[in-house]
Amino acid sequence: MRFRVLIEPDEDGVFVAECPTLPGCVSQGNTRDEAIANIRDAIGGYLKSLEKHGEPVPLPISEEIVEVAT
Repeated sequence: MRFRVLIEPDEDGVFVAECPTLPGCVSQGNTRDEAIANIRDAIGGYLKSLEKHGEPVPLPISEEIVEVAT
């Protein structure tokens, strides 16, 4: 499965990664690559927890990029 992940640096220079499809699924890392690896692990754990508790897995977000003239 593929999930959209948002990555932003915080005020301390740490990269925070969040998966909007999975509420509360947030991780961080000292580098962008580390944050991506950590959120990948967090998503995996989140999905295993859903499965263990018989909860449905939310569908990944479908998105489009829209260009707007300025």
